[in-house]
Amino acid sequence: MTILRAEGIKKYFTSSGSGFFSRSSSPVKAVDGVDISIEEGESLGLVGESGCGKSTLARVLMRLIEPTAGKIFLGGIDFLALKGKELRKTRRRIQMVFQDPYSSLNPRMTIGNTIAEGIKIHKIVERRKVRTRVHSLLDKVGLPPAAESRYPHEFSGGQRQRVGIARALAVEPDIIIADEPVAALDLSVQAQIINLIRDLKEDMGLTYLFVAHDLGVIKHVSDNVAVMYLGKIVELSSRDSLFSNPLHPYTRGLLASIPKLEFKGEKLKAAIRGEVPSPINLPEGCSFYPRCPEAMKECRLKPPPFVTTPEGRSVRCWLYS
Repeated sequence: MTILRAEGIKKYFTSSGSGFFSRSSSPVKAVDGVDISIEEGESLGLVGESGCGKSTLARVLMRLIEPTAGKIFLGGIDFLALKGKELRKTRRRIQMVFQDPYSSLNPRMTIGNTIAEGIKIHKIVERRKVRTRVHSLLDKVGLPPAAESRYPHEFSGGQRQRVGIARALAVEPDIIIADEPVAALDLSVQAQIINLIRDLKEDMGLTYLFVAHDLGVIKHVSDNVAVMYLGKIVELSSRDSLFSNPLHPYTRGLLASIPKLEFKGEKLKAAIRGEVPSPINLPEGCSFYPRCPEAMKECRLKPPPFVTTPEGRSVRCWLYS
C-alpha cells in the first residue's frame, strides 16, 4: 500500500534582493518537479548536499509550507485539498522529527506535556490513560518515566531527539519524516539514535522518509534511496544497488566523500569538484554539468530526462538516455 505519493512537486521562492546585482525577477527553484512514492513499511532515504532542496521538500510534504505546483496524496487522500478541521484531523497521519531537537521543543512545557499534547488533541486514548501512554512512549525511546516531569534544557541533545521521536510516535502516524535528525549530534550519539530509529521500524513497522546529507547515515536506515541535486531527483534505487553500483556521477561523488578510517598520507581531494551553482542562475542543460567529470556536449545543451534502466532503477543523466 502506498502511504505517501507526490507528483510534480515544485516550490519556487521569489528572490527579494535589492541593489545593482539583485535579480528579483528570477525565482529560486528550491524544488523543481519532484515525483516520490513511499510504500507502507518502507524507509526511503533522501540524500544530497546542503542547499539541494531536501528540507524544503520535506516541509512541503508536511504542508508546513505550500507548494508552488504539484499534488500530494496521503494514503490515497488528496492532502493539498484539505482545509480546516479535515486538515487538522489528517495531519496526525504524517509527523516530523526535526534536525534541532532543542528549538523544536517548547522550553516551557514538560516532556510529559509535550508528548501528551498530540494524544489529547487527537483523542488517541481516553484521558485517564494518557499518562500511561506517555510512559510507554518514553520507554520505547529509551527514557525513564521520571523524564515526564523535566524540561528540555535538562536533557542532552541525544535525549531531546528521543523526546522528539516519542512526540512523533504519540499520534500513531502513517509516516514519519525525519529531517536530518542526527546532523546536530555527536558521532557516538548519532549511532545511538540511528539504532533507535532502525529498532522502532522493525518493532512497530514504521514508514520513514529519512532526509540526510550523509550517505553513510542513509546506508544504515534506508531500504531505498533518492538522490537529490538542485531541486531534482537525479537517481532512485534500492539501497544495495546504489551502494554497489551508483549510476549518476553525482551519486558516485557523494559515495567517494564518505569518510574512511584508513588514511595513507596522500593529499585529500574534494570528491565533487566546484561549488553548488546558485538556484537563481542554474546552468542550461544538466544542472550538474559544470561539476561533472563525465560531461558531454548534450549535457550542456538540454536537461536529461528521468529514465528507467532495464534493472528498474531510475536516473536523470545523458549517460543512460
